[in-house]
Amino acid sequence: MLPKVSVIVPIFKVEKYLKRCVDSILNQTYTNLEVILVDDGSPDNCGEIVDGYEQADSRIKVIHKENGGLSDARNFGVKIATGIFTLFVDSDDWLELNMIEELVHASLSFKADIVQSAFYYAYDDYLLFDNRYFTKDDTPLVLDNQALMTELVINERVKNFAWGKLYKTSLIQDLPFKKGVLFEDVFWAHHVMQRVQTYVIIHNPLCYYFQRNDSIVATYTPRNLDIIKGLKERHCFIGKFYGELANDSYQLLLKNIFIHYNLLLANRSKDKDGLLRKDLHKYVKDHFIEFNESASNNHVLQKQLYLFNIHPLFHTLYLIVNKFLRIARFQSKTSKLERINLS
Repeated sequence: MLPKVSVIVPIFKVEKYLKRCVDSILNQTYTNLEVILVDDGSPDNCGEIVDGYEQADSRIKVIHKENGGLSDARNFGVKIATGIFTLFVDSDDWLELNMIEELVHASLSFKADIVQSAFYYAYDDYLLFDNRYFTKDDTPLVLDNQALMTELVINERVKNFAWGKLYKTSLIQDLPFKKGVLFEDVFWAHHVMQRVQTYVIIHNPLCYYFQRNDSIVATYTPRNLDIIKGLKERHCFIGKFYGELANDSYQLLLKNIFIHYNLLLANRSKDKDGLLRKDLHKYVKDHFIEFNESASNNHVLQKQLYLFNIHPLFHTLYLIVNKFLRIARFQSKTSKLERINLS
């Protein structure tokens, strides 16, 4: 018999999307599933919906708990998972019906600890596929531990997301997600990846990462700075165990500091005294030598660092000017992703 897969779905205030998600799991071509639906104290009708699913399908286990956040819900699910493999699915996302079959096949074929699937960014009326590094028909990419950690730190081909990956359950059972933080995957992923001997990426997009219409500027809060905390924690980890990747780690941290400084600037009402922005500026000044060394092979980032170090507003003006220049030259801000219209 093929190995059982535990699929863990944390659920909170997703009544609108829940059926699409759960149905895409239950209708998989791979049927040896244990589907763990964790109702994280959702105040809408999600609890009743998942109870109905449990009554209708013996593969489903439902947990009702007080609200504790995404990390806590995932941790509850992992505690009762009995599958050889585990897959995390966010409750507003959904899967291609052959996703689990493809991931299990790849894991068994390559004796992989983790298999990562490509995915679509899913909007209401179109999809985006990131084809900058791979095409859908490329053969799977197999990474050893060193190559995997390099890719994780660069954060382009190996994503920090917990979802979209099939894990050997034994790999993650004693590594809980950190509770009470946003961007919990950033605090967690490197600890998991350190244990991996073989990591496989398959390039056929098999899941849909739903993009809600909420603007990050409009919904931004100081809690979003948790990603900076997570990247600092991970940088210490990288320095201890993978010192040769320290410069790449510093570059990613610096880029995120720039992003979040400007998001705080755009949300000055949530940082009225500017203390959070001052803390970010001080951290960069205190670590200027290290950041400068790490950016020595990236002249654009190094220029931004010098401007930010003098005064963050110089950096902000630099970004604004460059944005207008790109528009004037009809240049795209980022590499174009493949777009698939749905209507």
